Amino acid sequence: MSETDTGSADAGPFAEQQRLFKLLSQDTRHLIIQELLGHPAHLMSLAELEYMTGKSQAAIKDQLETLIDAGLLARYTYEPSEGKRDLPSQFYGFTERGVEVLHDYKYLRGLPVARALYENTRKTEKIERHESAPRPELPDAVAEALDFDEPDLDAVDGGTNP
Repeated sequence: MSETDTGSADAGPFAEQQRLFKLLSQDTRHLIIQELLGHPAHLMSLAELEYMTGKSQAAIKDQLETLIDAGLLARYTYEPSEGKRDLPSQFYGFTERGVEVLHDYKYLRGLPVARALYENTRKTEKIERHESAPRPELPDAVAEALDFDEPDLDAVDGGTNP
């Protein structure tokens, strides 16, 4: 197959699907998405992403820019924290397009598992401080798409626990 044949195939009906699959499946981008899904606010600072993914800030920044350029993520600023040394003011989170894509690719089904993994990860004092820092609000459509009900453990054990 020649390059022109491949080029015409890129314009075919599955080109967008293939592009999104490549976008979502790259290792660092996939980790970023999983960590954002698991975070209680679905907004994370660069330091939180670095800690939770185990990747360097440079690698994370590159992949964040790719996800932002694709319209899946946005940079959110919490202005009251700007200039405060101990609290982050820049956060990364999903856009409406981002949650639509995650819904289409069945990522949102994994919200409970991502949350459990996030909550059961041991965090340093700095990361706990970042985690509890005030953040901007996500757009309503994004927040609603990422909302899920925690299981009612009383219903699971028959309500026998006091």
